[in-house]
Amino acid sequence: MFRLDPAQAVLDHVARKPGGVPAELSPEARAIIALPIEPSYSSAVIVGIAQLVEAVLLAALGVTIFEIYVEPGQQFGYIPTILIATLAANVLFNAARTHRVAAYRTAMQQTWRVLASWTLVFVAFMSLAFLLKNSDLVSRVWLVSWYLSGALVLVAFRFALRALVLRWTREGRMKRRTVIVGGGHDAEALVDSIRKSAGNDVRLLGLFDDRTDERSPESVASVPKLGRVADLIEFARQTRVDLVIVSMPLSAEKRVLEMLTQLWVLPVDIRLSAHMSKLRFTSKAYSYVGDVPVFDMADRPISDWNLIFKWVFDMVVAASALIVLSPVMIATAIAVKLDSKGPVFFKQKRHGFNNELIEVYKFRSMRTDMADAAATKLVTKDDPRVTRVGKFIRKTSIDELPQLFNVLRGELSIVGPRPHALQAKADNLLYYEAVDGYFARHKVKPGITGWAQIHGWRGETDTVEKILQRVQHDLYYIEKWSILLDVYILFMTPIRLLNSENAY
Repeated sequence: MFRLDPAQAVLDHVARKPGGVPAELSPEARAIIALPIEPSYSSAVIVGIAQLVEAVLLAALGVTIFEIYVEPGQQFGYIPTILIATLAANVLFNAARTHRVAAYRTAMQQTWRVLASWTLVFVAFMSLAFLLKNSDLVSRVWLVSWYLSGALVLVAFRFALRALVLRWTREGRMKRRTVIVGGGHDAEALVDSIRKSAGNDVRLLGLFDDRTDERSPESVASVPKLGRVADLIEFARQTRVDLVIVSMPLSAEKRVLEMLTQLWVLPVDIRLSAHMSKLRFTSKAYSYVGDVPVFDMADRPISDWNLIFKWVFDMVVAASALIVLSPVMIATAIAVKLDSKGPVFFKQKRHGFNNELIEVYKFRSMRTDMADAAATKLVTKDDPRVTRVGKFIRKTSIDELPQLFNVLRGELSIVGPRPHALQAKADNLLYYEAVDGYFARHKVKPGITGWAQIHGWRGETDTVEKILQRVQHDLYYIEKWSILLDVYILFMTPIRLLNSENAY
């Protein structure tokens, strides 16, 4: 997979115009943006849930027949047998490639493969029992009953799953919204291949190409050209894009690298098409979009099951924290109200996931008549705008606690890059002007705490070096993300808060 070292990427000017002046999009691009976006389902999540449900059905069936038929006192070995047989069946179902969305759409193909795998499990079990001379320990009636009823349940489940997947396919819920970078004959061949083999899984939105001559017409195989590659960044921030396929020859190394260093700031999967390459690698070197071989250049940092795990983590921690910290929050609200005139909460526009504007909540820490909603001037030590209560809650980060409500609203995560005010500056430069590649930190949801904060990079950012260090730490977090890393950061946050040297 293509990798950009986060620190080096920031220093090497890898994102030319990500967030300053938005690109002027073409009428075709704006028309697509205006269309409603249908909800989509992750194939990996569907496959995972299907495997779990299927295994539970088989195991529950085996246990039910066992409870009905087997007499008390003759229960030895049944439960382990059920668990091992169910696990073996799942392994064989995967080996037979029946747990794929493409397989779910078939009728007879997946049915006979599933039944063959289920039969093989019982043949193997009976052969093993015969060789070990302990076949009398398990009831033959139970075994045959579980095999026959399990076969019926498998067929019924697979046909129900097929109907569900076909319905989602018709509704477009299984399709990844895809754009192609490139044009001309190569892109035309790629579009044809995608339509033939991945029409059910890919929705082609359009093409982006920097060339303006006859090699890049305004439409390729009825797919419209929506603009230049720089326009794709703004396009992907105004409408959902799941997949970017770069249609360029491997020999065009410089052009490919230029494309990737522009697009890496986006939270999308990026693939380099190999359909026209004369080089042939082993099958393990490729992944596939339908039958189209591609090289994985970049992945969304958090997707599929990881997205669910992080959402559950956020919801559980935020809800628990609100309950535990409610006395502190109530006391803070009273103190803020008594200390100075004005509202308890302060709301500020900030950039969220993929540069989306969100409104972040905080306890008000500044005098109402001196409030700076745009944060055009950084808060400094002994800043006269900060109230007495505000000074304390800023040093202890209690002012950030209302952002737990932002987490419950799905706008923030517990852990992630801190969201910055839109006009925040370092050394009189806006953050995205001071640090190239700055907006790559928005490939994930911002968080209440983060990797940069537990390493001391919190508080005032009066120099470019300070915001550079923050961004580098944020990009490291995105690159290395895991639930365990989130747990570690959450655990370390209250410890690091004891050092409030840079918090004003």
